[in-house]
Amino acid sequence: MDTAGVAVIGSGLIGRSWAMVFAAGGFKVKLYDIEQQQLTSALENIRKQIKELEKTGFLKGDLSAEQQLSLISICTDLKAAVEGATFIQECTPEDLELKKKIFGQLDLIVDDNVILSSSTSCLLPSKLFTGLKHVKQCIVSHPVNPPYFVPLVEIVPHPETDPSAVERTYALMKKIGQSPVKLNREVEGFVLNRLQYAVISEAWRLVDEGVISPTDLDLVMSDGLGMRYAFIGPLETMHLNAEGACCNISPFPLH
Repeated sequence: MDTAGVAVIGSGLIGRSWAMVFAAGGFKVKLYDIEQQQLTSALENIRKQIKELEKTGFLKGDLSAEQQLSLISICTDLKAAVEGATFIQECTPEDLELKKKIFGQLDLIVDDNVILSSSTSCLLPSKLFTGLKHVKQCIVSHPVNPPYFVPLVEIVPHPETDPSAVERTYALMKKIGQSPVKLNREVEGFVLNRLQYAVISEAWRLVDEGVISPTDLDLVMSDGLGMRYAFIGPLETMHLNAEGACCNISPFPLH
């Protein structure tokens, strides 16, 4: 087990999943929320999930279900929740003002070694962290829902984030079995959603223009592109194409 501590702020779906991921990696986790009943329910939900995962053989990590559960505790006091933590993962609702309030509170009580990380899926780091005293320690670690089963994590720095914070976050995510990717700079929608939006936009267009039915459009993805992209990405697909990748690539010959 890892002696380091992690604080998860917010005990909703994403917060519970993060707590499970960190515990599976051997980290002590303090799960914070403002209401005791919410935390009690969250902990019971986590217990049921972990027990079921162990029963079905899908439990992550080398520790037993009971060992992992022993690493997770709950707390309604923010200062107590982050005490001893080296990494703080915020998982509150996707509300800019709420998140800024939380990070403002954290900024006042953490030291210079703690990484402040947000699970936001769309809010830019510059909107979340600018003006904080510990801005160099702030970063976005955007998971894919549910983080326990989908390993990708987009690591997005604030313009002032120290490179060491990026590397520490990347190393931590690798350690707990996630698949982190580093964005060199912030961009609207990050990367996963920008790719997703492009696919959805073209899907709507093809259906709207009467080229294909919604059912068949989904089949193109589930029984076609989706099966390929589950193993390799679009750039590797081009590289492995019959004629290989080149500077003047038309998207249409790929099949």
